[in-house]
Parts: sequence; structure tokens; C-alpha cells
Amino acid sequence: MRVWIDTHCHLDAAEFAADRDATHAAAIAAGVAAIVVPAVDTASFASVRDCCARHAGCHPAYGIHPLYVHAARPADLDILRHWLSVDRPLAVGEIGLDLHVPDIDPVRQEHYFVEQLKIAREFELPVILHVRKAVEPILRHLRRLRVPGGIAHAFNGSRQQADEFIRLGFKLGFGGSLTFPGSRRIRALAAELPLEAMVLETDAPDIPPSWLNRGRNTPGELPRIGAVLAELRGIDPDTLATATAANARALFPSLSTPFRTPAQ
Repeated sequence: MRVWIDTHCHLDAAEFAADRDATHAAAIAAGVAAIVVPAVDTASFASVRDCCARHAGCHPAYGIHPLYVHAARPADLDILRHWLSVDRPLAVGEIGLDLHVPDIDPVRQEHYFVEQLKIAREFELPVILHVRKAVEPILRHLRRLRVPGGIAHAFNGSRQQADEFIRLGFKLGFGGSLTFPGSRRIRALAAELPLEAMVLETDAPDIPPSWLNRGRNTPGELPRIGAVLAELRGIDPDTLATATAANARALFPSLSTPFRTPAQ
């Protein structure tokens, strides 16, 4: 069976409360061997940890999402440090900037982004980046505060910007958006970027592929998303699955090791 890795899935989200076990089982049955589950704020750290401890192949990342910084406190950065020190996550994430939403203070976003980059560097961890309408500001900070790579989640920038992320040691995340024929820029990038720079993701329950008609996304959709990407690139799905899984493991070596909390 092909082995796929979902590098960005919010399996702990409330949208999966009624059927989380079944959703996970369906993904495993479809060939999704590993799932990265990023947190969005310190209040979600425990639910992410518990979700990953319960479900085989799931691995946590801890961070404060830019759309949640309005409720963040300075002490949350110390809480993040504590969780990174005791719980062995894959990465710091989901962090970044979102300049698409007008009512989230960009200065406050930038402060928490920069501080979390410093923490990632302190712990020598890669980062999972939320990048919306903010590619250039994020690249500027990454040039100044070098971290051990990471993923530019849901990448939708230019080829030049993609090349700069790659130069800085980042993989580019592609998911449901590339399944829409109208997403011309994303599809063009997905077809032409170096395969070794790409990873797959669902962002479930968000960014559903075209066939879900804006319904809830799940990690079990990843193989079909991968098949679309393989078609765009003119390669077979087995080759794509093998390559993108290897890319994810190169970035997150512990994906091959079952996640266990310290208490276990």
C-alpha cells in the first residue's frame, strides 16, 4: 500500500468531536501513515497532546497561531517553552502571520511570531508556518532569525518566493486548493517546483478539496489530493507518495517513532 504523510491536520478540532476515532481509522485505512497535528494556542496544547497519544501515527506541534494572538499573554511564551521541553513535539507551530484578516493587530502578530521563532531556534526545532498575505514579511524574519527549516503551510506565493523558502531550508505544503481547476497559480507551482521541496497536507477540517463541495475535510482525503498532484506533475501516485513522505521524514525524523507523552 502507498504510504502518505499528512503534514498539517487539526485532528484535535471540535469538528471531529463526534467521530474522531472513525476519522483517524479511515485515514489509516487509506494509507495515511502519519499525521502532524499543530496546536493554535496554549489552551489547545493538552488536546493536541491527548489526540496524538490516543491515535497511532499522530504527532504534535505546539505554537500560537496568528489568528489567536489577540488572546495571548506574555506568559504563554513561557508555557510554550515548558511544553517544548517536556513533550518532545515535532515542531513549533502553527505560527506565522495573517494579514488577510483586518481586525487582528499586525504588530501583535509580528511580536508573537518573532518570539516563537526565537524559541524554535532555542530548542533547535523546525517551524510550521501560517502564511497568508504575508510572504515577504515572513521571509524577512526568517532571513534574520534562522531556524532549522520547517513547512510553509498552504503555500500560495510566487515561484521566486518559493525558491527563497527552499533556500532557507523549508518545504512547501500543498493540499486541497490544488484540486480546483481555477487555482492556476497553485497548480502551476505544484507542477513545476522541485519534488524534493514538497509535502502534502489537508489542513482538515479546513481547505477541503473540490469534490467535498466546501464540506468538512478529513485526513483520509490525502491520497486523492496526492493523486491530483501526481497527475499535474505527470508522475504516478506511488512515486509521489514515496517522495513526499521521504521529504516529511527528512524534516521530522521522529515521524517514524510512535509518539508517547512523558507520563506514558
